[in-house]
Amino acid sequence: MSSSAVTGLWKKLTGKLAKSGDPDTGPLVVPRDQHSVSRKLISDNALKVMHRLNQANFDAFLVGGGVRDILLGGHPKDFDVATSATPEQVRKLFRNSRIIGRRFRIVHVRFGREIIEVTTFRGNHNSPEATSNQKHAMRNEDGMLLRDNVYGSVDEDAIRRDLTINALYYSSRDFCVYDFVGGLEDLEKRRIRVIGDPETRYREDPVRMLRTVRFAAKLGFDIDAGSEAPMQPLAPMLSDIAPARMFDEVIKLLMAGSGLATYALMQRYGLFAPLFPQTQHILDSKNPADAELIHHGLSNTDGRIAEGKPVTPAFLYAVLLWPAVRESQRQLVSEGVPEIPALHQAADQVLSLQQQSVAIPKRFSLPMRDIWELQFRFPNRRGNRAERLLEQRYFRAGYDFLLLREQCGEIEPGLGQWWQAFQEAQPDTRDGMVKHSDSPPPKRRRRRRRPKSPS
Repeated sequence: MSSSAVTGLWKKLTGKLAKSGDPDTGPLVVPRDQHSVSRKLISDNALKVMHRLNQANFDAFLVGGGVRDILLGGHPKDFDVATSATPEQVRKLFRNSRIIGRRFRIVHVRFGREIIEVTTFRGNHNSPEATSNQKHAMRNEDGMLLRDNVYGSVDEDAIRRDLTINALYYSSRDFCVYDFVGGLEDLEKRRIRVIGDPETRYREDPVRMLRTVRFAAKLGFDIDAGSEAPMQPLAPMLSDIAPARMFDEVIKLLMAGSGLATYALMQRYGLFAPLFPQTQHILDSKNPADAELIHHGLSNTDGRIAEGKPVTPAFLYAVLLWPAVRESQRQLVSEGVPEIPALHQAADQVLSLQQQSVAIPKRFSLPMRDIWELQFRFPNRRGNRAERLLEQRYFRAGYDFLLLREQCGEIEPGLGQWWQAFQEAQPDTRDGMVKHSDSPPPKRRRRRRRPKSPS
């Protein structure tokens, strides 16, 4: 995305309108003829939601990434709405909706495959309602928010959001853009800045550190010095986040098209270790092949997303956990455990520990195991083994994983090329390839002799 449109807008507004984020002068209000947010670029369903809320005498704004990305010249696909209506009031207005969440209660309004996420304006946590009623707000001893359902006004809602560039509001009533916290200036300066005191905000929700690096990588922005300073000291707090929530966050971080840049920032600020402690332990041993595997895996994933090709979390997690699985398997083999059983035991050990930080559903962990096991079956190509492997459900993912291992120098090149040629060959050619492969002959099983029955 380009920020040239934002730069031009900011030059027009500087000196003409009140500076945004000043509580004495109110928000910076940008009229329709001075910004690029058009209803033509907004989902019809998001406009329907705002219109119905307005008709019911509630305030409603398009907020967050939809406004930010249009101002940056993009064409967003996801649109969120913030409103003065409570979740229960929104639910009554839309039959096609449901309330989700406990920590943050939001409403999903469904239109076919599209979901418009509707949130109620967040309020001040120092209000008498918030401090007296734990149903609305609750913190632990470290300052982490366990519940955040304190409702307020739109200006309070802006202050409660995470980043300034995500706190820009568009009204379909007057077609103006509202900036309460300096988001337009930060867009112009290509800067990621946390709203409020960064340390306090990170303590409230450590996942905000992940969001900070995610948007910095996605947009190619720099992180404000004040916002980056507390990240490394507070990174261990990510270990306290529910593992199920962390699974979704990792997908957002590494499977949105800028995974490699995001990973680099996570390593810079120590945010990767709390999520993948076993992998980080192996990476700290400075084995170049392990670091290269993750680098190439994320790079390839970014490339596939850019080309519109499908990607699966199973492959990504297989890459991220392979260094730990491989090290554990090697240790078991050195203790006399056969190669494949050692792999199964290593996978069990690594996945069991990983579930404590990032919970991986079985629909992804089972394919991961198949991808890993194929790595030890690819070398054995004699007889009809090669043909049978081609029929494996996750052959293609396993083959791509094999190429990654060759690319990073973990194994000698050549095997991947053989399998590529085998896939493209005709049946009679395949027979010759199998006969002349350097695959080790299968070991003959020794038949156990039955003990002689006593005469």
